[in-house]
Amino acid sequence: MAIEVGSKAPDFELKDNHGATVRLSDFRGEKAVVLLFYPFAFTGVCTGELCELRDQLPRFQNDDVQLLAVSNDSVPTLRVFGEQENLDYPLLSDFWPHGETSRAYGVFDEQKGCAVRGTFIIDKDGVVRWTVVNGLPDARDLNEYIKALNSL
Repeated sequence: MAIEVGSKAPDFELKDNHGATVRLSDFRGEKAVVLLFYPFAFTGVCTGELCELRDQLPRFQNDDVQLLAVSNDSVPTLRVFGEQENLDYPLLSDFWPHGETSRAYGVFDEQKGCAVRGTFIIDKDGVVRWTVVNGLPDARDLNEYIKALNSL
């Protein structure tokens, strides 16, 4: 079960596609965070979603908002994926301990071994203000993210 709106967002510490450590708490008091979990790099729906974010990046990564995309892929896999698709935002690896952050947010599929499509908008105080969870084959609607961000 995914964490609910109004809950304190679980902190995490993950490596990005360049090997840098990223913590959710680093943004507290500074920026809202769009935390997006996706199943696997290099797959059709995931690539489409992440490229759509890339194409509208100023809406999701600016002075007030930080986009963080999380999968259970390894750091080297995410590095190649980010370079291939020109993704200029952090791709975080929840590879080891496998799925720990995905589990904390309630979006890890134990049978498939990956995160489902969960998105959490977290305010500057670290509170979840909006969420959507879709199944593996179902792409999310970025316009819904924009509406949720505008309501913060």
